[in-house]
Amino acid sequence: MPPEVIDAHAHLWRIGQHGCVWPGPDLLTIYRDFTPEDYLPIARRHGVTGAVLVQSQEDDADTEHLLDIAEAHDWVRGVVGWVDVTREDATDRIAALARRPLMGLRPMLQDRPPEWILQADCDAAVSALIDHDLAFDALVKPQHLGPLDQFARQWPELRIVLDHGGKPTIGRDIGLWREDVRRLAERPNLTCKLSGLLTEASDDATPEDLAAVVDTLLDAFGPDRLMWGGDWPVLTLAGDYADWLTLCRDLIPERDHGVVFGQTAARVYTANAVDSRLPNPHSDFEYAFKYESSARDEAL
Repeated sequence: MPPEVIDAHAHLWRIGQHGCVWPGPDLLTIYRDFTPEDYLPIARRHGVTGAVLVQSQEDDADTEHLLDIAEAHDWVRGVVGWVDVTREDATDRIAALARRPLMGLRPMLQDRPPEWILQADCDAAVSALIDHDLAFDALVKPQHLGPLDQFARQWPELRIVLDHGGKPTIGRDIGLWREDVRRLAERPNLTCKLSGLLTEASDDATPEDLAAVVDTLLDAFGPDRLMWGGDWPVLTLAGDYADWLTLCRDLIPERDHGVVFGQTAARVYTANAVDSRLPNPHSDFEYAFKYESSARDEAL
């Protein structure tokens, strides 16, 4: 049996529903609904057997929407949701979500001041994540890596996932980013997603620039703490799902494929999943949309 391939970072949304206020019409390529019917044909065609759904909105309704999908589809390995980690009832909210297939939370730090995570009143929420064995997805930019390192040092029992490699600006000087990533990778509670890099590339970035970033992440974290993610459909702003998967397979040594493209995500996100799914006869990607998906698949 071939090794399982898990997409550790996929988004689904319905414009104007479930708190969806992003993307806007300025991002026309992705300004539409993206549902399981859209994602599944693409993923299966390229050998992906499971996915982790990641929130895209700072809204409880978005998290509930993804959890509903996860409970109805066994190809979803879990959900990384969102909670306002500073609200007074955050611990109760986390406890309630932990009874569903929630694998972690993503507070969306990238648009906050770099020091926010050290100053915010979120200790109770972080403790609740640890208590419920949930991950903390860190969506950050390079200027956040120093404070994130301090945060990881303060919470050594918290499982932290660095999204999109910390968003280096590919094609520009990445020296400082490289230093900060290597320092961050010294924290044993950190893992990293090989995802979201194409949308961080400058217009004149070269394949060698991207390879240098991937090499840095693989060297810093090693294959056991690196996991591949598609970042679909945001990926389509800069590339194609198949091309991104092929590119990463070419850049990662073949001996590490089973770990980077499946085992790390399974260990970090799904080992302790709460299985609250509804009975689903369409197991192993045999889903109900198979008859109508072929035409959609060709269109995408």
